Amino acid sequence: MAVFTKHPVSAPPAAPIREKTGHLLLRAWCIFILGSVIAGVGWVNAVGAVGSGLLAAVTGVVSAALWALRRPPVQWRRLPWFALAYVAFAGLSMLWSAWLETSFLTWLLLVVTTGQAMFVASALTWRELVRALASALKWVVALSLLFEIAVATIVGGPLLPGFVRPSGPVDPDATWSRGELFTGGPIQGVFGSADLLAAVALVAIVVFGIRFASDPPHRLTTGAWIALAAFLMIRAGSTTAYLTALAVGVVLVTVMLMRTSQRAGGRTRYYAAYAVIAVGSAAAIGVWRGEIFALLGRAADLAGREHIWATVLEHAAERPVAGWGLATPWLATDPLPGAWIAGDGQPAMQAYNMWVDVFLQLGFVGIVLMIGIYLAVIWRAWFFAIDRPRWDLRADRPYSPVTVLPTLIVTVLLVQGLAESGPLLLWGWMFIVLFGFKIKQAPLVGVGPAEQSLAIESGEFVPSSAQDAPGRPR
Repeated sequence: MAVFTKHPVSAPPAAPIREKTGHLLLRAWCIFILGSVIAGVGWVNAVGAVGSGLLAAVTGVVSAALWALRRPPVQWRRLPWFALAYVAFAGLSMLWSAWLETSFLTWLLLVVTTGQAMFVASALTWRELVRALASALKWVVALSLLFEIAVATIVGGPLLPGFVRPSGPVDPDATWSRGELFTGGPIQGVFGSADLLAAVALVAIVVFGIRFASDPPHRLTTGAWIALAAFLMIRAGSTTAYLTALAVGVVLVTVMLMRTSQRAGGRTRYYAAYAVIAVGSAAAIGVWRGEIFALLGRAADLAGREHIWATVLEHAAERPVAGWGLATPWLATDPLPGAWIAGDGQPAMQAYNMWVDVFLQLGFVGIVLMIGIYLAVIWRAWFFAIDRPRWDLRADRPYSPVTVLPTLIVTVLLVQGLAESGPLLLWGWMFIVLFGFKIKQAPLVGVGPAEQSLAIESGEFVPSSAQDAPGRPR
């Protein structure tokens, strides 16, 4: 006679793991922070410098309070020391600054951005960070498109910052939007700058592409977001963004090739080949510079940037060691440094080169610290991308698409920094600190105390046997 056992071999049924409400709210706050920093220039155009400054201060205080209350696991010995040293030296520059008010205000912005970057990195796992970045970029991309549609259909012409409709002819560079979405002209999104819109759209393509490769639940929708970001990038018409996209593509192909190496020293030939390509490309640009920029539809002097660089370097040479004082960004209310470089009667608002700008503000000391920041992040991000995840004898764990993100974002910042000063503030500075800090805290995706304790709270945690299952991305 059959007897039903009282000791079934299967586990009793249980409700699926769900994210805690507190963690959902925390991730929503991180998305708001990321979106606000990415669209920081848009806030200035919408509510002015004072309003955006108050917003930055309030969000910084809230994040600091949340960090103190929640106390996410942080290895305090593994902080981004070069970035913190740069922030400290930038604050110290107020002792000799030629524009004290600008130095004080911009240093506060630098401190808040640094704190926000470290807060987000400590509050989210790697997978959550990519999801939060994707959500923030969706908001920024969608708002940029809706803003351009509204200006083109309702205003029917240019729009100035503060939602002011000009009463007469206006300089296109001074507009928030030119209202040319349906006329074929370049668009500027919520940023008021085609170059900034194109750069953010490129970052969005990278992040959405990584989400697409990670097999999200709504893959078709993710593909549509990639197409929308590509549309905005093309309509912005930024040559710098096109060159940056080319560099990102080269780095991505290189990472994929490096991952195919199966033996010691197998990557050497790739390093040698790309060194030859880099030297050859630099030589070609030097010899056929005029022809290359003419093909791209740009002047050989990079739209007057060479004149700006020469003028900035001339003034920087007067204080080469410690510079003139922090001024990131240059404020329009301060007669210096923008008044030194007046083009068409208008003072410049940046040096149009990250390294030249740092040399002007913080001298050789600042340059050394900035080189240390980028070398440290590049080194860790590169091997984070190309090395197979390994913490024991097992050497066949699959790669994760997430690990490519830091090195591609750093590529964007490096190329952008050659023609813009944007990587020194807002999302440029936030990304370099965020990824540098996150890689040091969690060098393996989903592995380690910082990753797993957060994963348990967010409902992402799976048993170790499932983590090591073949085919599960790490």
